[in-house]
Amino acid sequence: KPTDEEIRTLVMSWYNSQTDAAILSGFVYNGAHVWLSTENQYNYKVAYDLAVQTGGETLPVTFKFGSDEQPEYHTFTQLDELKDFYTKAVGFIQKVLAEGWEKKDKFNLDLYRIE
Repeated sequence: KPTDEEIRTLVMSWYNSQTDAAILSGFVYNGAHVWLSTENQYNYKVAYDLAVQTGGETLPVTFKFGSDEQPEYHTFTQLDELKDFYTKAVGFIQKVLAEGWEKKDKFNLDLYRIE
């Protein structure tokens, strides 16, 4: 029989993996699926930060959306458009994280106990 801590760890790990999967593949921008891997999040942030810091001089910037099988390339030529994409991506991540935290906060160990 698993201990309470083993149950809690298993369930929390499952919630974390569900949250990670939702962040990774759940964001859609202008109809295109955006893969929000840690590397891509970093690349989007760097491109956005540089564009802001230079007043848009680093634009245009092109990102690959979609999948390897069906890639969709989007070129951002205007700072406002890049800002829209980046703020929506960050907002999506924050929303998914908040939903994951809410689920974890509602965790009830009693539902997993067998007497």
